[in-house]
Amino acid sequence: MNDLEKLTIPQLVKTQAEKLTSKSALISESETISFGDLDIFSTNIASHLIEHGILPGDRAAIWAPNMNEWVLAAIAIHKAGGVVVPINTRMKGKEAAYILNNSEAKILFSVKKFLGIDFFELLKDEDLPYLKMQVSLDSEATSSGDLIFSKLKINPLDTELPDINGNDMADIIFTSGTTGKPKGVISSHLQNIKVFDYWSKYIGLNGNDRYLIVNPFFHTFGYKAGWLASLMRGATAYPCPIFDADKIIQTINEHKISMLPGPPTLYQSILTSDLIHTLDISSLRLGVTGAASIPVQLIKDMKERLGFETVITAYGLTESTGVVTMCTPDDDYETIATTSGCAIADVQVKCVDHEGQKVTAGEPGEILVKGYNITQGYFNNPEATQEAIDSDGWLHTGDIGILDQNGYIKITDRSKDMFIVGGFNAYPAEIENILCDHSAISQVAVIGIADKRMGEVAKAFIVLKPNHKLEKDSLLKWSKDNMANYKVPREIEFVNELPTNAAGKVMKYLLKDDS
Repeated sequence: MNDLEKLTIPQLVKTQAEKLTSKSALISESETISFGDLDIFSTNIASHLIEHGILPGDRAAIWAPNMNEWVLAAIAIHKAGGVVVPINTRMKGKEAAYILNNSEAKILFSVKKFLGIDFFELLKDEDLPYLKMQVSLDSEATSSGDLIFSKLKINPLDTELPDINGNDMADIIFTSGTTGKPKGVISSHLQNIKVFDYWSKYIGLNGNDRYLIVNPFFHTFGYKAGWLASLMRGATAYPCPIFDADKIIQTINEHKISMLPGPPTLYQSILTSDLIHTLDISSLRLGVTGAASIPVQLIKDMKERLGFETVITAYGLTESTGVVTMCTPDDDYETIATTSGCAIADVQVKCVDHEGQKVTAGEPGEILVKGYNITQGYFNNPEATQEAIDSDGWLHTGDIGILDQNGYIKITDRSKDMFIVGGFNAYPAEIENILCDHSAISQVAVIGIADKRMGEVAKAFIVLKPNHKLEKDSLLKWSKDNMANYKVPREIEFVNELPTNAAGKVMKYLLKDDS
């Protein structure tokens, strides 16, 4: 693919439609969409969005599981000149409303029937002053005046699509960071295309691959390293809405899946399933994973028991368009398991001490990143942008790592307080803010503790308000109603006070020592 700097996501879709018109681009249980139809359907939808007032630069949110309609909606938003705002399907109404309002989204694409939940119903009591239109991706029934998605894609309007520039904003993906309130990370078309053209070529993804996308579309790993990378290489993508190890193995067997990225928990779940002894999964070829710590045995098992030809690990952040470093397919098991590789082309990485001075190779320091992949900033949040990106263009990740003499990075501490629950980043400050909304709670401190199945889970230390009572089961139920499931504390401890230093800051290391 040449002249990447002028290529946008709509142009990519059009180019691939011309080359691969009848080839299957997306396959779900209910339908198959060719590259040609992907272009036609998304253009049709875009024409309706423009007719209903979507202007270049307007934000449009998608709150839905992995499905063909998610991809169509995203490409249509891009073709209309809009900006895609993905929302985590594990979020509750209050959390989703914050993102809709913070991004000032004018339109919401969502679903009425996912795991027994009507997502629109979760928002019925929320104040959404910017939202003008809601579109159900999975239902014909809509509120008065709302659009029916299935009709949009087959009924074009005579509307001229705007010109999209590579530097135009393509998406805003919200990441919590350590401040507690989610921040919207801006990425351009050029950044998305250039990063994942490199990424997909580097791992060896090609037009013969069948790509099962388990990573959620609301995450960079499922959206950009997922269906976007698949489109770039002309592969066939299979959106997977629910993580179910046995169903995944059956899909690999039935559709001869060759590409299967995911967090370590994905592969561990497959390895422990009895189905791998009875079903053929020999089509598996490419695996990509990443975490602060991966057992060497897992990499060995992925290659020797699951049959992957290529297994690599990588490191990235939403603020770096998802990728900073990658291992090579030729690295040994130990290197793949214990490091996250070296910087991708045209990107710089260094580790610095508390004074901002570069540390010597082999010494730990905060990881700083600089390059074309770094976000232009957080949406409507110049203060947070200045805090994260210095005047020389270096992104301060907050992650601690060790760079060796060969430029390979080992992540030793994922942002000071952050922990990872089954592949999802959990930020104590965000969980604490939600728990403090409970009428009986005075103070909260949340830490991550080890868990055999999920890697880590949340533990909350709770100080109650005077003359208030609260049972653990009651708080657990409240938490499940008010936050995404991966954030819900699995352990709750009521304490009289939290340990603080002279400045009044909670000394979480003492809580961790006690846990």
